[in-house]
Amino acid sequence: MKKYIVETYYTCTFKTLHTLETLDDSELSKIDKRTDGEVEVIDVKLNNRKTKKLGNVKDNKTKDVKIDSNLTKNITNKIKSPKTDSNENSVNLKIKNKDRFRMPDRRKGYIQKAQIGDHKVYLHTGEYDDGKIGEIFIDTNKEGELVKAMMNNFAIAISLGLQYGVPLEEYVDAFIDTKFEPSGHVIGNDRILSASSILDYVFRELAISYLGKEELAHTPSIASTKSVSNENDNDKFLKIVKNITSKGFVRSNYEEKLVDLSDVRINLKSKN
Repeated sequence: MKKYIVETYYTCTFKTLHTLETLDDSELSKIDKRTDGEVEVIDVKLNNRKTKKLGNVKDNKTKDVKIDSNLTKNITNKIKSPKTDSNENSVNLKIKNKDRFRMPDRRKGYIQKAQIGDHKVYLHTGEYDDGKIGEIFIDTNKEGELVKAMMNNFAIAISLGLQYGVPLEEYVDAFIDTKFEPSGHVIGNDRILSASSILDYVFRELAISYLGKEELAHTPSIASTKSVSNENDNDKFLKIVKNITSKGFVRSNYEEKLVDLSDVRINLKSKN
């Protein structure tokens, strides 16, 4: 088996920091002769064009690389072990999460119809099995094809972000209080009475339904009338209902919205 020795060349980019007592022409002219500066290696690259094969080698002895005496010890240490710098920099790299949590084929959700000014807005939501929102759709009327297409694609972008793990809070903070037409009085929503734009209305509704942000609502929520003593009596019933009911539709208040009719008996006898 033949062995070869290869002469390799590296291109090193570095910077040197000097401390000057006075900034004048005489001090600047002496910088090139000084060897006491702090050296920081910026990049070390292999120069493939200058790399040459010298010939056969019978032994496995390695030759030491001669380094210019003008270079400081900091440069030589960093050139001989450039891998340590790359390892330190790799620790600070952020790992991008590429996992998408796709929606189930049969999903829960709700449709909220509201009117902002003279424009009707239909908000469709889709939820995971645990009740967490994973997609939205926004439909409007009295709008041109361009506006409808923009709203549909905007909703798709929000849905993809939710499925890739973007918190709903980030969207709420970004789009709440945005101002553009249509805006004004809201009809059809029991918690939101006015909105400064369609996006303000949509994310205000989502924040109330899925995040429980009551401070964004214009009307107070229904107070709970359930006694504390019966708090654990209907746990099994509530768990069953949570699995089949949209979290956003009941605004997370299962105990306040639901009525147990298991003990109610209805007489189905006909009058004849």
